[in-house]
Amino acid sequence: MRTIVIISVLAAAPWLHAGGPLPRHVPQDARLVPKTLDDYHPFRVPADLTRWRERAQHVREQVLVAAGLWPMPPAFPLSPVIHGKIERDGYTVEKVYFQSYPGFYVTGSLYRPSGEAPPAGRPAVLSPHGHWPKGRFTEQSAAQVKKDLETGAEGTEEGARYPLQARSAMLARMGCVVFFYDMVGYADSRQIAHGQGFRDADAELRLQSAFGLQTYNSIRAFDFLAGLDDVDPSRIGVTGASGGGTQTFILCAVDDRPRAAFPAVMVSTAMQGGCVCENATLLRVNTGNIELAGLTAPRPLGMTGANDWTIEIETKGLPELKDLYRLHGAPQLVEAWCYPGFEHNYNQVSRELMYTWFNRHLGLGLQEPIAEKPFRPIPPDELSVFDASHPLPADAVDAAALRKALAEASDRRMELLRPRDAHTLLEYGRVIGAALRAILSSEMPATGTVSGKLLGTVDGKGFRVDKLALRRSGVAEEVPALWLEPERWSGKVLLLVLPGGKDGALSGDAAEPGPLARAALDARAAVLAPDVFLTGELVPPAGAANPPVDPKRHGDYCGYTYGYNRTIIANRAHDILTALGYAGAVPGAHTVHLAGVGEAGLWTLLARGLAGSRVGRTLAARPAFDFKEVTDPKDAHLLPGGVKYGGWGAFAALSAPGELRILGEGELPEVLTATYQAAGAEASLLRLPAGMKMEDAIADLLR
Repeated sequence: MRTIVIISVLAAAPWLHAGGPLPRHVPQDARLVPKTLDDYHPFRVPADLTRWRERAQHVREQVLVAAGLWPMPPAFPLSPVIHGKIERDGYTVEKVYFQSYPGFYVTGSLYRPSGEAPPAGRPAVLSPHGHWPKGRFTEQSAAQVKKDLETGAEGTEEGARYPLQARSAMLARMGCVVFFYDMVGYADSRQIAHGQGFRDADAELRLQSAFGLQTYNSIRAFDFLAGLDDVDPSRIGVTGASGGGTQTFILCAVDDRPRAAFPAVMVSTAMQGGCVCENATLLRVNTGNIELAGLTAPRPLGMTGANDWTIEIETKGLPELKDLYRLHGAPQLVEAWCYPGFEHNYNQVSRELMYTWFNRHLGLGLQEPIAEKPFRPIPPDELSVFDASHPLPADAVDAAALRKALAEASDRRMELLRPRDAHTLLEYGRVIGAALRAILSSEMPATGTVSGKLLGTVDGKGFRVDKLALRRSGVAEEVPALWLEPERWSGKVLLLVLPGGKDGALSGDAAEPGPLARAALDARAAVLAPDVFLTGELVPPAGAANPPVDPKRHGDYCGYTYGYNRTIIANRAHDILTALGYAGAVPGAHTVHLAGVGEAGLWTLLARGLAGSRVGRTLAARPAFDFKEVTDPKDAHLLPGGVKYGGWGAFAALSAPGELRILGEGELPEVLTATYQAAGAEASLLRLPAGMKMEDAIADLLR
């Protein structure tokens, strides 16, 4: 239903007379100030389990798209090498390396309880380390050891000096097989420097990132651990701290196999992860670490906080996660403990909470409380996986070679995905539709969820102009728009998207439409012309950043901005969807057609891909470029995944079988024509001659 609100100060405004000017409006739009990783990131729990499951599916797909893992690449044979067994009291430690991708090696230490494994296999724990200076090789200074012993953070000198070894050794003595693996760029993982190799525009366009590489390494590390003969694959937990905590809950977000999780000192509504390896474009747009950790539900989830960004976890985050788990009937399966007397850590106090958590939820059957036992550490130089007998394999790749191989494999996958018939058309829509939804972080708004505040009205010659501010329910966004309605309106609506914004619908005078709007009005169609993001009145005020980006970090890596905010082009497509939601609900409207002019043709095609059957015909100017031409992450045309998924034609293909008219020079992309053929709708895809005027194309569209 169309909502109209008139603010009282308009009553005596001089522009209300026919032909008078419309007032300038300053939109109240939170997007003009970018969200950063240091802001507040709350989690709103859905009202019921059905809504949560739908939301969880969308967020899970968003994480996979952000990681470059949608669709998941075929699993390459791991070909693990296990060697160099070291005997300890009650357990052994072996050296491991295997390939996650061809030529990229995951390295780590494998801890196993001594003795023969039971027939059903042992429980296991996957253990990423986090941003401790030397990762798996960490050895604390004498001063830090002294401090940790004095404060009670640690109970033994060995645990204080080698806290990362301590947890693996204790878990092994508790009966668990533990794989303690390296983050990229740490310890033995030296093929690519940590957080490097993926910061340019091409990486963004193909959704290749340090975050994605580490996430896939975690998935393959789980594959390795679950595939060991002495491991029960149904009883594997995951735990890590800090950046290892991020890896823990991200793995559980995208993989249903982990039985229980314990991310330490990472999950919070505050700072979301300060390293490139914890950030990626698309990852946390409209979500955050509390919700991402909540994707573990209803599997057991334990967390710790300290005197860092997690200090409020018991009061901000845990209550919402309790409510989420309550939807599953299992609030007891999520817990958090904060120790504000300790700085950022995974100390013995926290480790013992984790031991108890896994004892209960991996079915270890040990008597509680569980106290960490002293152990004999292994000198870091004896833990190295590679030695004279086991050098880094000759086929090991650097970042450039890995990226080239990933791109080629992805291109082959997309070619196989191209629709050929009705069955493959459905799979194409599932994969590319989910990808586009994540890339735009948007969807068609539900009926009745977009309102329009009326800011003023001007009577023209045979039509009326309303100035509106469009808002989606529950979202701090505002889209300025003009509604032009002819005196004898037929019920048809043209959503007219112009590169410069709504004022292009007028001819410099509110009483006179421009030629494009005139073509629609002459066809007795109403016109809705919006100011999409960073056009018209949605241009940031003087002195504000334009475009809005993270002022501290964007120059280092654009994922720090576009991991929390839509890209410019995504926001523009999102605003078109908002306007479509409004137009379709205007009383008297029965059909909404869509037209994108000039540069706005591209934005329109992206929006049309998510609009479904709520759009009649679509007319778009043929994009003058494709995403592969973007070479700078700061380019306003940057669309993460734009090359990976096949360019604008691949997204426009989601319009099938709806009528789509493209005006401009050049043949249509093959994927677009193939999709319409698979849908049996070749006649609905029209390439209009380049010399045709847009106003004539609009008039024809509305006949």
